[in-house]
Amino acid sequence: MWPKFGQPHRQPSTTKGQLTCHATRSWPDRPASFCQIKTHDERAMITARHHPVHAWCCPVFTYSIGNMVFLHATRADVVRDLTLCVSPLDLGKSAYMKATHRPLFGDGILKSSGDAWAHQRRLIAPEFFPDKVRGMVGLMVSSATALVASWEGRMTTTTRGQELELRIDDDLRAYSADVISRTCFGSSYGKGKEIFAMIRELQKAVSKPDLLAEMTGLGCLPTTRAAWTLNGQVRHLILGVVRDSDDGGGSLLSAMLRSAAEAAAGDAAAAEDFVVDNCKNIYFAGYETTAVTAAWCMMLLALHPEWQRQVSDEARQACGDAAAPDAAALHKMKKLTMVIQETLRLYPAGSVVSRQALRDVTLGGVRVPAGVNIYVPVSTLHLDPELWGADARDFDPERFAPARARPLPPHAYLPFGAGARTCLGQAFATAELKVLLALVLSRFDLRLSPSYRHSPALRLIVEPQHGVRLLLKRRGP
Repeated sequence: MWPKFGQPHRQPSTTKGQLTCHATRSWPDRPASFCQIKTHDERAMITARHHPVHAWCCPVFTYSIGNMVFLHATRADVVRDLTLCVSPLDLGKSAYMKATHRPLFGDGILKSSGDAWAHQRRLIAPEFFPDKVRGMVGLMVSSATALVASWEGRMTTTTRGQELELRIDDDLRAYSADVISRTCFGSSYGKGKEIFAMIRELQKAVSKPDLLAEMTGLGCLPTTRAAWTLNGQVRHLILGVVRDSDDGGGSLLSAMLRSAAEAAAGDAAAAEDFVVDNCKNIYFAGYETTAVTAAWCMMLLALHPEWQRQVSDEARQACGDAAAPDAAALHKMKKLTMVIQETLRLYPAGSVVSRQALRDVTLGGVRVPAGVNIYVPVSTLHLDPELWGADARDFDPERFAPARARPLPPHAYLPFGAGARTCLGQAFATAELKVLLALVLSRFDLRLSPSYRHSPALRLIVEPQHGVRLLLKRRGP
């Protein structure tokens, strides 16, 4: 039974003990220092601010905001059916927040649904197939080597080779921006620097929920005017990159230009919209999410020196006499893969998997009418002791070891989304992370700075609100 508008409704089939209720737990007024990090459960700071209190204790419930109805689900059978749904005609991207997010995403692949989404995915997916990713490793190494060299240079000039304190976030964003520019757009971070800076400002501008814009569907309200101004500037810069591109027709940008020309049938404005929207989507996905995950990885490794040593030794052994990893070396780095997987479990970039029923569907026996928005809180699944054990809130990459890992249901681990809309760039992102972490850990010992403040914040993705501050020291031979 669906609720009347404005009334939250608990699904009567809630099982006692299925989830521990934390509804009365308050999130801290001040961020924790690193020595106060007991468990890695950011829900007290994220969920309490952005989701109803029921999210802590109810596996299935519905609520409404104005004329928008939401199904909030963590129950195994509901989430399982959502992850197994592969038809783009049944489930699409949630329309909630679309008016607010439109300046950043437009009608690109991250926000489109149905046939438009299917067409874009067919175009973009081949550029991230494993064989293509293996061919990009050299470019990733080049970008990571430049980052490591810059840290070594700062260490030499400012500390005379002693320990260097560094806020790593902006450097990691520059690295991921350079990688996405080189591999997908045939340019470099230097050329796209203004674009990435404005994408970051756009992210900040649209990350705050704007209920009035969502309920009215209007994108011209004073609250969204600044975002649309930034959108116009980003559009101008992206079209400049398109005009200046000269990669011999082999990049993702060239493929998008060809597809846009064919689909638009002479409509130049529609062709420009297609290219600009998808460029913004790829810039954002390849720029922000990878950089933030790298920051969380380094924070966790600095907090757990025993794992830092294991990963460093493995990277050195895998690379052998080579100064940097290649695709074959990356494949050998099993412990590093486990660390990345555990980082994404504790700090998934996306706090929710959101869908909208495009037509009537049934998920886990729950009938979901067309138009209902479906929200799956990822961290609630990733920290469920029924799925992950009593130590679910602790950092333990061994849980992903092949010898220990037990088969998990499809709904248990969703760092890259679910179902047909699973992130098509996950192999690319994993390779990019492994290249960077292997090079950094082979050159430096990492420690958390005493000034680090632990405060995850939701700005479209879950990121360190105050950045990650590390102490770096050159690693001995």
